[in-house]
Amino acid sequence: MYAHSTSAHIPQPPHSAGLAYKGPATLGLRAAIDPHQIPSPIEVVEADRETWEGKMYMTLPGSHVPLSTTDYVAFDQGNSTPKFIRVSTWNLPSSSRLASECGIPIAAVIHPFADLDPREDTVPLVDTGSVGPARCVKCRAYVNPWCTWISGGAKWACNLCQHENEVASEYFCNLDANLMRLDHLQRPELNKGTVDFVVPEEYWASHPPPRIKPMYQPIASLPQAEKRNPQTMDYVFVIDVSVDALSSGFTEQASRSLIRMLYGDETGETFIPPCIPPQSRICIMTFDSTVHFYDISPHLERASMFVVADVEDMFVPLSNGLFVYPAGSQTVIQNLLTTLPVQHAETAAYDSALCAAIIGSMGALVGRGGQVVVFAATLPTINPGALKPRDDESLFYDTEKELQLYQPRNETWDEIGQQCAEEGIGVSMFLGMNKPIDIATVGRVASASGGELFFHPRFSPKKDNRALESQLRRLLTRVTVYNCSLRVRCSSGLRVSQQYGNFYENSASDLQFGTLDADKGICVTLSHRHTLDERQYAFLQSAVLYTTVDGQRRVRTCNLALQVVTLAGNVFRFADLDTTVSHMLREAISKMTSQKIAYIQEELTEKCSAILLGYRRNCAAATAPSQLVIPEAFRALPVFTLAMMKSKPLKARNVSSDVRNYWVHKFMGMGVQSIMHHLYPRLLALHDLDDQIALPKPDFAEIELPSLMRNSHLFMTGNGVYLIDNEEMEILWIGQSVSPQILTDLLGVDDVSAVDRDMTALPLLATTLSAQVHNILASRLARRGREPKFAIARQNLDGLEVEFSDMLVEDQNNGALSYLDYLCIVHKQISTVLTTGASLSSSSSFRGSIW
Repeated sequence: MYAHSTSAHIPQPPHSAGLAYKGPATLGLRAAIDPHQIPSPIEVVEADRETWEGKMYMTLPGSHVPLSTTDYVAFDQGNSTPKFIRVSTWNLPSSSRLASECGIPIAAVIHPFADLDPREDTVPLVDTGSVGPARCVKCRAYVNPWCTWISGGAKWACNLCQHENEVASEYFCNLDANLMRLDHLQRPELNKGTVDFVVPEEYWASHPPPRIKPMYQPIASLPQAEKRNPQTMDYVFVIDVSVDALSSGFTEQASRSLIRMLYGDETGETFIPPCIPPQSRICIMTFDSTVHFYDISPHLERASMFVVADVEDMFVPLSNGLFVYPAGSQTVIQNLLTTLPVQHAETAAYDSALCAAIIGSMGALVGRGGQVVVFAATLPTINPGALKPRDDESLFYDTEKELQLYQPRNETWDEIGQQCAEEGIGVSMFLGMNKPIDIATVGRVASASGGELFFHPRFSPKKDNRALESQLRRLLTRVTVYNCSLRVRCSSGLRVSQQYGNFYENSASDLQFGTLDADKGICVTLSHRHTLDERQYAFLQSAVLYTTVDGQRRVRTCNLALQVVTLAGNVFRFADLDTTVSHMLREAISKMTSQKIAYIQEELTEKCSAILLGYRRNCAAATAPSQLVIPEAFRALPVFTLAMMKSKPLKARNVSSDVRNYWVHKFMGMGVQSIMHHLYPRLLALHDLDDQIALPKPDFAEIELPSLMRNSHLFMTGNGVYLIDNEEMEILWIGQSVSPQILTDLLGVDDVSAVDRDMTALPLLATTLSAQVHNILASRLARRGREPKFAIARQNLDGLEVEFSDMLVEDQNNGALSYLDYLCIVHKQISTVLTTGASLSSSSSFRGSIW
């Protein structure tokens, strides 16, 4: 780890106001703790990285699991890799009483299509023919490595419910002396934790029942068959051509980016390949106060436009030429997208029929499913789904009306999202507005259908072009499946009590997604039905039924066997901080529509204190109450709890409802690694890089990345250059007294005042420092698949310094305490409970206090 001077640290940069510590002077806590001695999350991350560097993680139960922030290689031994499924403790408490005493929520985060390391084996594909995968008759679990074989191979016992099932004659195989099937090694489903099954017709998606009052007239008569024949995934692109979208350049930028995604780009230094699968078809729609469909048949010289003016009675006005293969209609599509801004400049309206346009796209895809990508810049003002601008939001904060800011104002949007999920249609939206667009309402379609929101407020083509195009490329190239249904099953002594994520939960408690992709995860909370046997494993199995982009129906199963323990010490020993934090954040966010943010923050602190108190009571009872004791697995829990309270959805200061609701959507669907990087952004001291770091070496396939530093101004100096990255934005902070040589090597200028504050990417220069930084950024791009926005913040010169400073979560900012002061508060809570016997949740002395 690099050394950073603390004797000459900078004063805290401009930031949103925080809270000062106001504890009684008699406590003596504030002055007694050295900021450099409190638990460091970076030490935890770096220690884990060193532990797993060059090693392979074997997934059998009983070993410590790498952190989600560590780049490790896993070998599937019958347990799914933690990249697919993580749990809050890898040693499950045997009873609900033990779980309550520990305070650790029993939760799992499931990320079924997460990207794997190139060095790891791909998920095996198993085709069992018309018979389909073997399943338990009682609980419907799928056969997996933890099932046992009995009766000479004629039966198998389900590991979840212990029911004995007959083996189909086509699947029968004799057993060896160890009661293992002779074909065990040849069947991936019997030795791999994660497997894809090709499934027969009985698993095809069903058509939703007809609505009493349908929202649209479909493109053609609906098929009479009960099941939906799997087909290749089609795409619908819907572009806003209203006055605001045209004047901001959003329409033009969306059109340009779409052309590059459809046909690639050979004009730059490197060839950018097309992003749409060649077997998929596309449809293009536009909208302002009316909705426009286009015939883009290959034989036409130019696209023909069909206008639907009565948007409250939406229908699809054509069938032939609506969907085409991009390669066959390249000339027509390029001409259409290139001329869109000019074509609509004279006739564009100020009003927006966004809701009707989405309904129209749903009508185009009904009966088959697919993906809709919407580019919108204007608040929808025309029915269906019309909205009015909100009143002054500042009047709502800290009142009972605050909850209205996070609830949809029009039920039509919820209904559209549910219908999309049922029809197998995922809706993703690029929002490039200059005025509030009410994401709490509009975003419901993306959240319920498994889509994604991309947020570009006050859109500027120069500033946002690079990020928008990178996001669109990631959207179209990442692993994406559609017509999805997910269910989590567990051992008979456990049950799934809560489920969090971006999905629609139907009446059968299955989670339905129009689309599900490599960046999406869900979280489930588990509870005990009865006491578990510590001599047996406890099991989890998630099963996702889906259709691939090329039209094959499959089931992906992720299986996990967990040890059961009766001692609290063993529960804490194998606890997982990353999963616990991810669950706490999702649970807190889910309460925003029913509780004020101030109360949610109190509950977060109480949950953090409860976990540390559980360890103190059960594993370190002999220590004095005045001593702060934190378990090894949760050393960074207080700072991550504070980071949750400083996050955009939950921070105490005024934040626009669109920003809060955008981040609610993002966090609810993120994987564990992304959540950890968002809450505690990665901070690098670029001026302090070792000469050999982040440069290719002949004996190593990958470059060695530098160590990170703690997120506080106390570890920064005025002569430094720092890069902070929270996955959504990268900010380069430049100190006023930085060396001209560093500026020259990194930016090509020798004075701080000469730095272009509007640059959207670092220049590539023929210097060692420039090569190092570009290698670091390229490594991050390869892992997350997209570029975040980039900005410059010069010390005491640029307004973005406030955004940079607010990312320093250990400082006093974002309407909350500093990490040091917050740790004192948590310590005081625990100490008070230990000395007085009070309860964390019931003691009135804690309510209304600073925390």
